[in-house]
Amino acid sequence: MTSPEPSPGSSATSASASGSVLDLAPVVPVVVLEDAADAVPLARALVAGGLPAIEVTLRTAAALDAIRAIATEVPEAVVGAGTVISVAHVTDTVAAGARFLVSPGWTDTLLDALKASGLPFLPGVSTTSEVVALLERGVTEMKFFPAEAAGGTAYLKALSSPLPQARFCPTGGISLASAPSYLALPNVGCVGGSWMVPGDAVAAKDWARVERLAAEAAALSRG
Repeated sequence: MTSPEPSPGSSATSASASGSVLDLAPVVPVVVLEDAADAVPLARALVAGGLPAIEVTLRTAAALDAIRAIATEVPEAVVGAGTVISVAHVTDTVAAGARFLVSPGWTDTLLDALKASGLPFLPGVSTTSEVVALLERGVTEMKFFPAEAAGGTAYLKALSSPLPQARFCPTGGISLASAPSYLALPNVGCVGGSWMVPGDAVAAKDWARVERLAAEAAALSRG
């Protein structure tokens, strides 16, 4: 998945000067927002902490409005849509201003829609066969989900020798403590996580705390 420019490129695999979204920061915050009014201050806190790529999941009614608000008011953020599982999700999130798309899994229909969107995307995988199938279709960057439940670092390490061309953003059950072991793997570009956006901090609108947690995550080293 290549990094989107201010105006997204025409292909999910087109090159850009800034490289891959997987390289923007060691951690991509996975955000669930119940109130779209929280989107802008939350995004500003994450960016200030050093995490510019933000995945807003389509798990709430506020998600599309949150993506639209971040895209409009926080241009320094690279806002993406997560939990994209249908063609309609692709259409709606592109219209809202998402700059990359993430799915927990994929089908041929969904993959076609992701490719047709013109945005960078990370289709979700949890098995070797799914990885090989995506490689056959020219997709080399993927979300590994649910990371901890699907085998964690041991599984990804085992994939690195036979499938070195595949690169992953593991997501699911990862914490500040476990993230470094993932980031040390050669086939991991970044990890997805939500520990820097705890629900109680968002509910309290404690954006200073979010910024501090984001800075801790941004300081993690890779490779």
